[in-house]
Formats: sequence, structure tokens, C-alpha cells
Amino acid sequence: MDWENWQPRERANLCFILKDDRILLIHKKRGLGAGKINGPGGKLEPGETALDSAIRETQEEIGVTPLEIEERGVLNFQFTDGYSLHCVVFVAHDFEGTLVETDEAIPEWFPTDAVPYDRMWEDDRHWLPQVIAGQRFEAWFLFDSDRMLEKETRFYSMQPELPMR
Repeated sequence: MDWENWQPRERANLCFILKDDRILLIHKKRGLGAGKINGPGGKLEPGETALDSAIRETQEEIGVTPLEIEERGVLNFQFTDGYSLHCVVFVAHDFEGTLVETDEAIPEWFPTDAVPYDRMWEDDRHWLPQVIAGQRFEAWFLFDSDRMLEKETRFYSMQPELPMR
């Protein structure tokens, strides 16, 4: 795979809410990944930032607004059928509102040490544990349908924020 010259067809995001040693995931009902467990998220609309889209998608999919949000990484997916996707991953440490099931998703809390990786996309087990542990990352994956063919992941320690001057 020539990742140096790769261009995504679409841009999207995921937003994982972490609270009290639990992670909020969704049972995806439709669209890419239907039937799998994932974080809330979706495609960016024209003129929207990845962060704006992550907040909107979380609100639309499960009825809550994520708070205390940090960007944690980037996923790059190429599928053998030609589809390609760039996905920014966010972590929120709180939320406001009431969780609801929608036409898109059923929300469910899981202990962070019992994430159901066997019911998720195959790549998730290669980066989500490190995100839960506080790391940043970049990753590149080649898929044939929902079967992972190639992977490359790079992890980075969280950098302390510099004080505002």
C-alpha cells in the first residue's frame, strides 16, 4: 500500500466517552460497520471540523453531548473495493444529557478492562487499549470487506500541555 500518496475518499470521526473506568460504546444498527460495536461517530459534513462532527454525531446517535474532549489519534483505512476513509479519534471524559437508543445505535457502557473486541472492527484491538491508557496514535489499515489485511500503528506519549502565557 502506497500510504505516502494515499488520499481518503471520506473523512469521519469516532468519539469514545471514558468515565469511572468505563467506556461508552454503541451497537451500530446501520451504515458502515452495522452489527458491530464501536464508538459513536460518523462522516464530516461540508465545512465541519472533525471535532464539530464528533459532537454532532454523538448527539444524533445516542442523545448526549460529549464534554472535556481530547483528540487522541488518526485512523487511515483503505478497502480493497476502493473505498478510503480518514478518521480522527476523540476521547471525552464527561457528557451531558440522557443516553437514548436511536435508529443508528444502541448505547452501552463496558468496563475498560472488558471491551468486547471480538464484536468490533478487527483493527480496534490494535489501538483502542492504548487510547484508553492515555496514548496518542496514528494508524494505517488495509481491509478486504471486514477482514484486516495489513496494519501499521505508531503510539506517542501524551505531551503535557504548556501553560498559557
